[in-house]
Amino acid sequence: MTKTALLVLLALTGAAAQASAVAAGPPADLVYRNGFVYTVDANDGVHQAMAVRGGRIVYVGDDAGATALAGKRTRVVDLQGRMLMPGLIDAHMHPQSGGTRLLSRSLDYQRLTVPEFQARIQACLDRDKAKDPGRWLVVVNWFQQGMQPDGVATSTATLDGLKTARPILVRSSFGHSVQLNARGVKLAGIQRGTPDPAGGKIVRDAGGEATGLLEDSAQELAMRLLPPLNAKENLAASSAALDAMRRQGITSFLDAWTDVDTMRAFATLQRQGKLTARAHFAPLIDLDKGATVRTAVDSLLQQHRRFDQGPTGVRPSMQVRHAKLFMDGVIAAPAFTGAMLAPYLVSEGRPNPGNGPQSYFSAAALDSTLAALARARIDPHIHADGDRAVRDSLDAIARLRGTPQGKHVRPALAHAEIVSPADYPRFATLDVAPVLSLQWAKPAPDTVGALQDFLGPERYAAVQPQAVLLDAGARVAYGSDWPVDPLDAWFALKVGVTRTAAPDAGPEFAGRLTAQPGMPRAAVLRAATLNAAWTLRQESTTGSLEVGKLADFLVLDRNFFSIPEGDIANIKVLQTVVGGRLVYEAKD
Repeated sequence: MTKTALLVLLALTGAAAQASAVAAGPPADLVYRNGFVYTVDANDGVHQAMAVRGGRIVYVGDDAGATALAGKRTRVVDLQGRMLMPGLIDAHMHPQSGGTRLLSRSLDYQRLTVPEFQARIQACLDRDKAKDPGRWLVVVNWFQQGMQPDGVATSTATLDGLKTARPILVRSSFGHSVQLNARGVKLAGIQRGTPDPAGGKIVRDAGGEATGLLEDSAQELAMRLLPPLNAKENLAASSAALDAMRRQGITSFLDAWTDVDTMRAFATLQRQGKLTARAHFAPLIDLDKGATVRTAVDSLLQQHRRFDQGPTGVRPSMQVRHAKLFMDGVIAAPAFTGAMLAPYLVSEGRPNPGNGPQSYFSAAALDSTLAALARARIDPHIHADGDRAVRDSLDAIARLRGTPQGKHVRPALAHAEIVSPADYPRFATLDVAPVLSLQWAKPAPDTVGALQDFLGPERYAAVQPQAVLLDAGARVAYGSDWPVDPLDAWFALKVGVTRTAAPDAGPEFAGRLTAQPGMPRAAVLRAATLNAAWTLRQESTTGSLEVGKLADFLVLDRNFFSIPEGDIANIKVLQTVVGGRLVYEAKD
C-alpha cells in the first residue's frame, strides 16, 4: 500500500469523528467536495470534502457530510479529485523589496560572464532615458555567486567602460553586496582611508583602493544616496508583491526586515480591502548607529502601536510582533561574511579570509536585546548563516530560557546554512525554529562554486542541513527569502524533497546536493504551513484545515503526494482562498 493510499484509508476511517465536530448554524457559504483534502492536522489527515461558513472551516470529512451543509446559496465546487490543502505560509521574505524588484531594471538572476554582465547593464542604460547625469541607475537581481567563470571578480572597471556618465549601483540578489562604478564610489565619499563601517566591508584591491564592491552594512554608504520610493511607488511595490504571492498560494507571510514606509503601504492596501495575505512584520533591531537596546526596542514598540491591528480575524490584517536581528552575513564566496567556528579555506589564489566577522551582536548586547524583546512580548527573528553565528544565537537563547520572561518566547533562526553537529539537537531542546530557504539545498553556483572549495569536504557535506535538523527534532519552517531568489514556492518545496536543481541547470549541477537526504513530502508541506504558522503564533487559526480555523487554502492542479518528486516544481495553483474569499483563480 502506498503512503497516499494509507493516508486516505486512515482519513476516511476518521471521517465520522470529524463530522461530529461540525459547527452548528446556517448553511455553508462554500462546499468543496470530491477531492483529496490534505489537512496537515496532527494525523496528516486526508478527506473528501470541506465546508466553509463566515470565512471559517465548519466541516472536514466525507462528501455526504459536506453536502448536507449545502443550502440554496451555497457555492459547491467539484474538485474532480484535485488536491486541496492549507495555504502556504512564508515565514521569511522581503515583499517590498521583491515587489520593487519586479518593477525595476533587472539582471533576472542569470549566470553571466563579465561581457554579458556589461551588455545587460548597458541595455538598462539605453532603455532608461534619464537626462540627469547625476541620477543613479539601479540594477537589481545580480546573481553575484553565479558570475562565470567561477571566481571572477567585478570592480569599478567592470562598469566604467559603459556609455554613461551616470553613477551605477548593481544590487546582488542575495542582498548582502552592491557593485558601484567609479562615479558611484566618488559620490559615496569612499576614499583610500575610509574605514569599514561596523558590520560591513569596503572591498579593496591589492593596492588598497576600493573596488566599488560594498558588503553588508557598507552598502549604506551608497544606498543612502538613492531617493526613497514615494508613496505611489511603495504602494505599487506592495501590490506587485501581493499579486506574486497569491499566484503562488501564499496566504500569510513575515516581512523579515521591514520599515515604516513598507508598513504604511500595506496598511493602505488593507484599508482598501486589497490585502490578500495575512501580513506580519519584523522591524530591524540595529545597535550600530548610536541606538541603545532601550531606544531600539522602544522604537519597535512605537511601530507596533501604530500598525499592529490586533487579534487575527477573518479579514487579512497586519501584525507587528517580531524583531529582526542580524548575527552575520553570508558564508558564500566572495563575501565570506558568515561567522564561522573554523576558518574558511584558501582557494583559487585567494588569501585566507579567516573565520569571517565576529557575530554582529556581542554576547552581552544580544542577551540584553533578547531580554528586552521578551519583556515586550516580541519574538526575535535572527539571521544566522554561519555555524558560529548559529551557536552564539543558541547560547544566548539558552541563557534567555533560564529567565522568567524567556519561557514564552518563540525564537527563530533564519537560514542556518551550516550548523555544527553538536548544535543540531539544541533547536529542539530550546524550542527554536530553524526557518530555512529550502530552494538553496541544491547544486548551484552559490552552493558549489561559492562553498565547496572554501569549506572543505567535511563542512561542505553538512551544508543546508534541513533533514538533519528535522531528524534531530527541530520544528523546521519554510521561508523563501524572496527576492534573494525568484518567488517560486513549488520549486523550493521540490528542492526540499529532492535536493536537486532544475533540469536546465547544466551538467555541472546535476544530482543531489551532498549525501544528505531530502525531507519527506509531508514534512516539507508542514514546514510551509503549520510550522511556519507556529513561528507567527498563528497555529491556532491557520496552517491546517480543521474545524474552527480560518478558511485559508489552495486548490492544486495535481497531487503533491502522488506525482513524481521532480514534478513537484511544476505544480500550479488553481485557486487561492483567504478567509473564505477567493483572491486568485487561474485562467484556463
